[in-house]
Amino acid sequence: MKSMAGPRLLVVHTSSNKAAPASPMPFLGWSRFLWLVVFLALLTCVSLLTVFSTARASAAAAYQATLFTVTAAAASGGGGAAAAEAGLPRYVFDALVQYAAAAGNSSGCMPEPDVRAIASVLRRRAPCNLLVFGLGAETPLWRALNHGGRTVFLDENPYYVAHLEGKHPGLEAYDVAYATAVRELPDLLDAARAAECRPVQNLLFSECRLAINDLPNQLYDVAWDVILVDGPRGFAEGSPGRMSAIYSAAVMARTKGAETEVLVHDYEREVERACGREFLCEENLVTGTTTPSLGHFLVRGGAAANREAFCGPPAKKSN
Repeated sequence: MKSMAGPRLLVVHTSSNKAAPASPMPFLGWSRFLWLVVFLALLTCVSLLTVFSTARASAAAAYQATLFTVTAAAASGGGGAAAAEAGLPRYVFDALVQYAAAAGNSSGCMPEPDVRAIASVLRRRAPCNLLVFGLGAETPLWRALNHGGRTVFLDENPYYVAHLEGKHPGLEAYDVAYATAVRELPDLLDAARAAECRPVQNLLFSECRLAINDLPNQLYDVAWDVILVDGPRGFAEGSPGRMSAIYSAAVMARTKGAETEVLVHDYEREVERACGREFLCEENLVTGTTTPSLGHFLVRGGAAANREAFCGPPAKKSN
């Protein structure tokens, strides 16, 4: 056999001691993990806020729904016309007040002492003619406590009025347009001392800047037994303030009523206190049911009313 001859190729494989480059995957993995943690934390915060907001709204809705349910039950089981004449049974009245007072510690609700003070007035006067400036969390309560009487609500927000009328059939509420602002208090008090702002007059035809004269005509002919001023808004300089509401309540009480109890909520604020003293008068303040945030006035009308000035005794007639 012939041997293989010719050039030969030698292939040498060199070994390398260099380490392979580090993979970027661990860094990218940690970065993605951190982003995932941040996302989950934000999602948890949003979920908790949603739960708390929903719980608060549900509590408020349940509060109003319960009041209307109890009132309806009392009306259906109270003996028809006899129940309407007598108002709510005492145990139902007390239960409503207790429930509302317990809710007075939550935001957006009237404090417990104020709820109980107003309820004590309605306990004596209901069923009666009740006029309330302002719609709010206590709206179903006032309507319920005056079961068998007439309760009328006035509010600055026509959309809210329509909403509650649709939600609570039979609710009597009207919207009011206010042309005042809290910042105008000094000027409005000066204007209220003019001749056209008399304490006894027909508000429907009044030229006083503070007079509310755009209500349904029949409301001016009612002798109101109780007037509660809890609106309109008055917490900011640009808010309408309650100057017109307090002035008009004072005139209504003197013009048509014989003895009207006027309650002013948020009485610790400057507007409410100044207008209360100016138009409802310190001598009419009922100290027993007045709280730091609620002013209670007993205003006498008819022959006992001073037709020349809001405060002070009536002028003696000359012979």
